[in-house]
Amino acid sequence: MPPRKPAKSAATFVDRHGLWSADQARMALDVERQIKKHKLELVRFSFADQHGVLRGKTLLADDAIGALRSGVGMTSTLLAKDTSHRSVFPVFTAGGGFGMAEMEGGADFTMVADPATFRVLPWAANTGWVLCDIYFGTGKPVPFSTRALYRKALETLADASYDFLAGLEVEFHLFKIENPRLAPADVGWPPEVPDVSLITQGYQYLTESRFDMLDVAIEPLRRGVAALGLPLRSVEVEMGPSQCEFTFRPQLGLAAADTMILFRSALKQIARRNGMLVSFMCRPALPHVMSSGWHLHQSLIEAKTGRNAFVHADGLSPLGRHFLGGLIEHARAGAAFTTPTVNGYKRYRPYSLAPDRAIWGRDNRGVMLRLLGQPGDPATHLENRVGEPAANPYLYMASQIHAGLDGLVKKRDPGPSADTPYETDAPLLPKSLGEATAALRGDECFRAGFGAGFVDYYAHIKEAELARFTKEAPDTPDVTPWEQKEYLDLF
Repeated sequence: MPPRKPAKSAATFVDRHGLWSADQARMALDVERQIKKHKLELVRFSFADQHGVLRGKTLLADDAIGALRSGVGMTSTLLAKDTSHRSVFPVFTAGGGFGMAEMEGGADFTMVADPATFRVLPWAANTGWVLCDIYFGTGKPVPFSTRALYRKALETLADASYDFLAGLEVEFHLFKIENPRLAPADVGWPPEVPDVSLITQGYQYLTESRFDMLDVAIEPLRRGVAALGLPLRSVEVEMGPSQCEFTFRPQLGLAAADTMILFRSALKQIARRNGMLVSFMCRPALPHVMSSGWHLHQSLIEAKTGRNAFVHADGLSPLGRHFLGGLIEHARAGAAFTTPTVNGYKRYRPYSLAPDRAIWGRDNRGVMLRLLGQPGDPATHLENRVGEPAANPYLYMASQIHAGLDGLVKKRDPGPSADTPYETDAPLLPKSLGEATAALRGDECFRAGFGAGFVDYYAHIKEAELARFTKEAPDTPDVTPWEQKEYLDLF
């Protein structure tokens, strides 16, 4: 009797739905080799949620190799939560509050690894990490995936023959943990945040002596970021007490947003392992601390030539001016993405380093959008100065693309620069998260770019966050204990 042929293995989730490119399939084989070469014991599969916070599962290495192609199940309720981790949609009703059968009853979705993002973590022993995209069981992309929404924005930009180049300049606070608040009485929803102390006093901006005081604390953070292969460019002392800034070399497309996601997660994890707390909360509720910002440097690159499309003998090309005009036009609605927390709006001040109006200028730090580069400079670009470090990078960058493309299509004029005279009239940015959310709901550019369903979904989550704040916190320009508890350790 002839030997039986081995049964063919069933097609994997990735294969059935054609979810990887040829390059990703090739990279997956390399991931398998790395898992074995480095004798990894664990692999973390993670996706960035609606707030830009990583969520996921950790698999044993042997199972992780198969899960690269079969995917990892996750509960859809994770997509229903505000910043307190409370579900703000009625998931156990028809449609789950989303009008979608796939979101009913806390059903599953599937995380699918993007092999291009795989790394071995330098701070966690024998552990790998991979960023994932998310799909329903049918292979249909989950429409609330912010990474997928950014990819869609990049594809729209590619249809216009451009790519997006982005550089990150990110401020944050680094504190020493004095009391981690792990007593049972400290547990709540959200829990009490750790009691912290400063690592340096402030107000000696960019002085070498202050940097040297911080260097011992910063060293494990810096080394960890570098070991991940992230394009770290500089490490700086900022103005406020215990305030730092890391900057990164520009990257194309998805890479810049992925860098921001991993950078924030890496710093928080490394710091905690060293008895410290890193916070990307805009303005902590501590005496004398300063607000932190995230300045996004951006330009368009011609797909065919690799040339910077903003370069011009006059300082900014006509295309660049129209792109800038789109950013100005949609700045109020875009604030819901650049400044997505209650706390972030307490940073805006008239004619300051965090301006309160939609205005641009040439190398002027008192404006929302700064034009950098001399006439004909191949590095000419725009710097958006209003973002907060807690912003979801996929939504922040996608919002810039959608607004800028609207400017190109409609040939929007950004108006005069704020250089001469300095106090040029300009529309005010929202004074609160509520104002920003209302502007977002009514913005047709973003409703078309992100999809009306996503805009309404995101606005609902932000309105739930705001409603809790309004109910529990006083109406004050000061940073409240509610904000400290909500944001300090989450971001």
